[in-house]
Amino acid sequence: MTKERTTDKFHALQLFTDTFSAETVHLTNKAVGIYIRLLCFAWTKNTKPFTSESAYRICQCIDDICRKQVDYILQEFFKCEDEKDAWTHKRLIREYDYLKNKYLKKSISGSIGAEIRWNKSANGKSMAPSPIPSPTPSSNNKGYDPSFERLWSYLNIKKGSKFKAHQTYQKTWQFFNMDLEDIGDIYNKQIEGVENTFIPHFSTWLNQRRWEIKESDQKKPDMPNLREKMEKLGYIYRHSEDHFDYFKKDGKEFKIDRYDKEHIIQNVE
Repeated sequence: MTKERTTDKFHALQLFTDTFSAETVHLTNKAVGIYIRLLCFAWTKNTKPFTSESAYRICQCIDDICRKQVDYILQEFFKCEDEKDAWTHKRLIREYDYLKNKYLKKSISGSIGAEIRWNKSANGKSMAPSPIPSPTPSSNNKGYDPSFERLWSYLNIKKGSKFKAHQTYQKTWQFFNMDLEDIGDIYNKQIEGVENTFIPHFSTWLNQRRWEIKESDQKKPDMPNLREKMEKLGYIYRHSEDHFDYFKKDGKEFKIDRYDKEHIIQNVE
């Protein structure tokens, strides 16, 4: 029987520079420094909640002015759980969970490989270990998994290519933390009342793991504010297509999903 080892500590934190610049354009340099320090502090704690006092200490606050600046950053970018003095950062938690799952899968694969080599060495032939659960291909000519077919049937509006949605499903199903019917229900609720032009393709929705977005965190896109921030960073607004806004800077094309709360800037290939 294989034993999985998970990695709980990640020393490097990925920073999407364009996105970070866009969301901090209104801050002073000192406030940006406080934000970066708190991000690093939260990451070293494996994204576990921390108190305001801990934040003051890590930012070396010695007066009320500094404490007020820290409080502003906490309220702007962090979330306080259940009105308690316990601050977390949603994006860091999501990134941490993603990396943990990623390395867990690598660990499992490595353990299975070692088990195969051990059995082969001990018995002269390989013995297949217990397989990792995965979608089972169906017998239809499209090769869609029965589980995907069931999820697809739950959608009130089937936007985009079913084939592409199935491909994305095969890459993301292992991150589902709820029943397929619940996944479909979340999709239906998120697109309810949305103009058809702005409804995301289901493959895009899966790829961005939007089922993880809590209903209370959803909000309509703030178009003027987003464009204003981008223009301050030197981006030129070009046009809108589907649920994306397109910009240009230094001769390169970029796009932003208006319904992505984090407004991650993507290269247009």
